[in-house]
Amino acid sequence: MAKEYSRTQRIGDQMQRELAQLIRREVKDPRVGLVTITAVEVSRDVGHAKIFITVMGQDNADDIAQSIKVLNSAAGFLRMQLAREMKLRSVPQLHFHYDESVVRGAHLSALIERAVAEDNQHPVAADLEDAKE
Repeated sequence: MAKEYSRTQRIGDQMQRELAQLIRREVKDPRVGLVTITAVEVSRDVGHAKIFITVMGQDNADDIAQSIKVLNSAAGFLRMQLAREMKLRSVPQLHFHYDESVVRGAHLSALIERAVAEDNQHPVAADLEDAKE
């Protein structure tokens, strides 16, 4: 059985696609790096939308904060462009947030790889018992 999507999820998915193109095409500010929209959460009343982004190549917190600030200041312009692209009665207000899940996932993956490498360096107890026999 196919999973049912709510209207707000469908709006969020379409906003994600449209915003990705709009930011790439229309936002010419050099302070904004290569932005990837990871998720869009639309409120039930379709009045507000949280847009979660990551910025490639910018690990510095100040650079990321600057990109978020620029995108939030361009939110009105992007909202107007979205209104032209999407067929909605009212377009939600846009609020950009940094998505830390990608960085956190990479950090956890590195920790797991380090733990596995350390385990491979130490002999396993079963191998020690086999060696004694």
